[in-house]
Amino acid sequence: MHLDEKIWLFLSFGMIMIFMIFTGYQALALGYGPPSHKETIDPQKVDQTAPFNEPGIKQIGENEYEVVMTLQIFSFTPMDIEVPAGSTVHFTLTSKDVVHGFQVADTNINAMVMPGHIQKITQKFDEPGEYLVLCNEYCGAGHQAMSTTITVK
Repeated sequence: MHLDEKIWLFLSFGMIMIFMIFTGYQALALGYGPPSHKETIDPQKVDQTAPFNEPGIKQIGENEYEVVMTLQIFSFTPMDIEVPAGSTVHFTLTSKDVVHGFQVADTNINAMVMPGHIQKITQKFDEPGEYLVLCNEYCGAGHQAMSTTITVK
């Protein structure tokens, strides 16, 4: 084997090991990783299955709220959400019909909500204002009208 080949093999192996160590450190020590919520639901029985049988917002702690939301053709239920500034909001989402998107402007929330699956997202809202919520997955002819707001006071 030529010296150049040995150098490239050593460098390539070293880079792969560095990437694996870095990724392992992020996953184990820092807690970064892909979403692990693998909860499922029968999309035909969303309205009869808790907690989606009573969608809405409820306070679960001091400055902590849970929003149970269903996404269906061209609408969100509940439509408008209002929380005080500094609140931590836990979203529990599912779709009744087709794949929808859940994107909240000016935050890092951007999720795909699929029928038959439950999506969970947590976000802290420090800044008062109105946050636009959009469906960013094409869901049909009225897709462009699928939006709502989160009001932070």
